[in-house]
Amino acid sequence: MSEVNILEAGSLRQILALLADGEFHSGEELGLLLGVSRAAVWKHLQKLEGLGIRLLSIKGRGYCIDGGLDLLDLEKIEAQIHSSLPIQLNLFPQIDSTNAYLMRHTNPALQVCLAESQSAGRGRRGRVWVSPFAQNIYCSIGWGFEGGVAALEGLSLAVGLVIVRTLQRYGIAGLELKWPNDVLYQDHKLAGVLIEMTGDPAGYCQVVIGVGINIAMGDDSAQEITQPWIDLRTIVERQGLPCVSRNQLVATLIDELLLALNGYEQAGFADYCVEWQSFNAHAGQMVELRNGNNVCSGICVGVNEVGALVLDTANGREAFHGGEISLRRTHDS
Repeated sequence: MSEVNILEAGSLRQILALLADGEFHSGEELGLLLGVSRAAVWKHLQKLEGLGIRLLSIKGRGYCIDGGLDLLDLEKIEAQIHSSLPIQLNLFPQIDSTNAYLMRHTNPALQVCLAESQSAGRGRRGRVWVSPFAQNIYCSIGWGFEGGVAALEGLSLAVGLVIVRTLQRYGIAGLELKWPNDVLYQDHKLAGVLIEMTGDPAGYCQVVIGVGINIAMGDDSAQEITQPWIDLRTIVERQGLPCVSRNQLVATLIDELLLALNGYEQAGFADYCVEWQSFNAHAGQMVELRNGNNVCSGICVGVNEVGALVLDTANGREAFHGGEISLRRTHDS
């Protein structure tokens, strides 16, 4: 099983709940909590280090997580979700990938998977999604569509817009959208979307929508990221806004996703097109599209009613649909 063993997860939750306050706790206190000897406490603490959590240990004071942790809590999340849809929430300390977890299910519809960390987080085009423990949001939601692939056109763009709407509810300004699935702030990536599908391409299909949002990325983890990035903590500090708890943000995100998905099959991307255009990071700029060895350059006009990218090229106005396409601003723009 790829997700953390349930019994082990119970022990991890107990330790993390105690150490999350950032204060020192003695080995004796931890031993009483877990019902083990002080000698066995270290074995449990090593599991935390295996998750990439850095522990401080001082003789006579005990152990602490420097700076503490803002842990996800299912009860707090459920209490703040307003949707009446019968969703099932799953939360793991560590998992291979929240998308992979739901894709393993026969029917992932109306299931949500959250994780504190991912050992094999994935982004678009096979990229690794760096997933340190309790620093970001890793959330996947399952949904069923009757219209097959045709009903999914523009969905990744709509989900990107949902992320922007979610963050705007907490006063975040200056966000932009990069076709087809990135949320940017000042040309730095804040969030991304990964959509996967199973079932009948022409009939009923099941979709898993994965969302990753950088919240408070540690310097150690950031070294693994190969593109310009930013986290919400940095944006909030720059804009002088209050901090947002991860539980509150996840609940709002789930509400916004459910609202969008519930009507998407009937409305499609057409209902989102104009609003998406208002956040287009490359509007009016000279850009370059790469698909393998094929390269096309043109001025970015925007997106059409099905979410295709529209460019004014040397051959005239052309529309480009999603897939393994890379979009970037050209050097002379």
